[in-house]
Amino acid sequence: MLFALLATVPVVSRAEAASRLAEYLPKAQPADLFPGADRFGEPAGEPPIAPVWQGEALVGYAYLNSDFTSATGYSGKPIHILAGIDPQGVLRGFKLVHHQEPIVLIGIPEEKVVAALDTLIGRDIGRVAAGAERPPQVDIVSGATVTVLVMGDSVVRSAVRLIRSGRLGGDAAAGAAPPAEIRTLKAGAGGARSWEALVGDGSIRGLSLSVGEVSEAFARAGEEKAAQHPETRSPEDRFISLYIAPASVPEIGLSLLGKEGYERLRAKLRPGQQAILVAGDGAYSFKGSGYVRGGIFDRIELMQDGQGVRFRDRGHTRLADIAAEGAPHFREIALFTVPEDFAFDVTAPWELQLLAQRSWSVRDKAILPFDLGYSLPDRYVAVEKTKPVPVATTEAEPQAAAAFEGENEPLWMQMWRMNMVEIGITAFALLLLTAIFFFQDWLVRRPVLHVWVRRSYLVFVLVWLGWYANAQLSVVNVLTFTNALITGFNWEFFLSAPLIFILWATVAAGLLFWGRGPFCGWLCPFGALQELTNNLAQWLKVPQIKVPFWLHERLWPVKYILFLGLFGLSFYSVALAEVFAEVEPFKTAIILKFARDWPFVLFALTLLSLGLFIERFYCRYLCPLGAALAIPGRIRMFEWLKRWPECGSPCQRCAKECPVQAIHPEGQINVNECIYCMHCQELYHDDHRCPHMIQVRLKREKFERLSSPATRGPGPVPPVITHRGVAIEKPDPAAGSPN
Repeated sequence: MLFALLATVPVVSRAEAASRLAEYLPKAQPADLFPGADRFGEPAGEPPIAPVWQGEALVGYAYLNSDFTSATGYSGKPIHILAGIDPQGVLRGFKLVHHQEPIVLIGIPEEKVVAALDTLIGRDIGRVAAGAERPPQVDIVSGATVTVLVMGDSVVRSAVRLIRSGRLGGDAAAGAAPPAEIRTLKAGAGGARSWEALVGDGSIRGLSLSVGEVSEAFARAGEEKAAQHPETRSPEDRFISLYIAPASVPEIGLSLLGKEGYERLRAKLRPGQQAILVAGDGAYSFKGSGYVRGGIFDRIELMQDGQGVRFRDRGHTRLADIAAEGAPHFREIALFTVPEDFAFDVTAPWELQLLAQRSWSVRDKAILPFDLGYSLPDRYVAVEKTKPVPVATTEAEPQAAAAFEGENEPLWMQMWRMNMVEIGITAFALLLLTAIFFFQDWLVRRPVLHVWVRRSYLVFVLVWLGWYANAQLSVVNVLTFTNALITGFNWEFFLSAPLIFILWATVAAGLLFWGRGPFCGWLCPFGALQELTNNLAQWLKVPQIKVPFWLHERLWPVKYILFLGLFGLSFYSVALAEVFAEVEPFKTAIILKFARDWPFVLFALTLLSLGLFIERFYCRYLCPLGAALAIPGRIRMFEWLKRWPECGSPCQRCAKECPVQAIHPEGQINVNECIYCMHCQELYHDDHRCPHMIQVRLKREKFERLSSPATRGPGPVPPVITHRGVAIEKPDPAAGSPN
């Protein structure tokens, strides 16, 4: 139980606790951290920081994030990032110098993960340290969410601690933050204004791009194939004319929506909630079609203070036209309400990021962002100056510092709060699975219902738990746990992936009751994909191969050999073991949804193709995670799968029909190979397929025939008594004794 429960626990070894700034500085150029810088000075202090120079001018300092705060990644090892910060406390650049993240080593390009940090460049962390601003958030990268969040969180926290140490000089450590402003909307609203007037004073902001300009931007970004696949033939054609405005500001809303439309919007909005009007025309649609399939608009994102939010269909209202006098005709007009859980200040600067997408094949696509900035004109805003807020130091912890710590709660707590809906759905699904297991006798007596319940659950696991939530457990988790036992561990990073944490806890409990079956047979997304594709193959009459049992029992140890090989290799190098753990196709088929280099896709498709002819081929013979779970699974304390004395001798029906051949010809079930599909339990209760139950049924029917009046003829039914469980008729004294 402990083996499975603690898997993926991150570690920080003592050997890595000492600063490695001097080791990593040669791996970066000064210009990587500060544009135009030409040399590093000698590291000094504890933890050390290195001055960065441009000629004779000091432009800032370089520091290592892991020297100041925890930066433990998915591999259980620190992610080392060199960061540049100027004397005013503004972050100027980053360089990822060392990591052992498997999702980045093989899978998601490192450039894509590092680019997520770009939203932190130019952010004034001095104001964050003073409590005057909330900590900025990085962009999320699908498939590497936790890794990216750990990187961004560690950079911000380390910068805050460095600033509070008073070692930067300049404004960041001068003891006061710049004067803050309190900006609020002015009360009341003016009359409706024309489109020209609203555009003229900045109440409406626009972005216009031609097809040629977008193609040139793709070419500059190194996306040559995208640049060669424009939306139209003529470069002068309009790619998009995009306009935005905050419709919840009274005067702007009245002008754009009309009186009735604005009143409907006001009635819909909750106190403090805002709404954005977006209008576009041209060859490119800012809506796209993603919201039709998934309910989310994936081509635009509202950005403020380094944080972003995508709009969903439930917050979208389609408009036919704009009420303002002189407004042009637009192909698309949408009114979006800003989600309540997004801290949006309409009086502060914000951006709408347009994601231009171009595809050149079924699977290949490039995305390029274009930002349309917006600042609410002063005519709508009342400004009040406040006194400077003192910056907290390590010696004093004033209220501002406490406010920062309170707002910037631990990363794992943020992740749990952000994923409350997913956690609730997962918890309900696990409770449902527990009910299926506890009431399995009732379910398997209804074979048709059992089949539909199982297939429906597998579809849910594949689509929602796997492809949507990326909650696929891996042997990498087990290797990380092994390393943690040697070097020590903490819980914080493990808790940062709430669904993975919940699933491992469930697997641990399941090992006590049922062995590895609950995960391998019901909760593994790739296992679900194999079984569902095989079910489809059988429905299409694809011939099924029955592996001879003598060969089958010699093939199933292969997965144990693979696991032991990875296990041994992890003692030499966890990173190398994680590379060889690509024998698992989980990352390719589930996490990255086949959007990967062709050798990985070919490997995954080959395994799935074999599974069309041999059900769960990969699970049976190659899965190292299944082997890892089978070993502690032998500690199970209960036996839930029932057998008759005749099972195996002479009857072998269950052994022949077991989809993964986990039943020996002698009749016993090999729980190390069992996926707990419960097909054998269907047969156990079926009095038309199980020979034992057929005999029981025939005896019952014979007794019922002998006991029925139609069989015995007229007259009273003789009393019945039992002898050693066998029903016999009680003799009638009036009939006399037989000769």
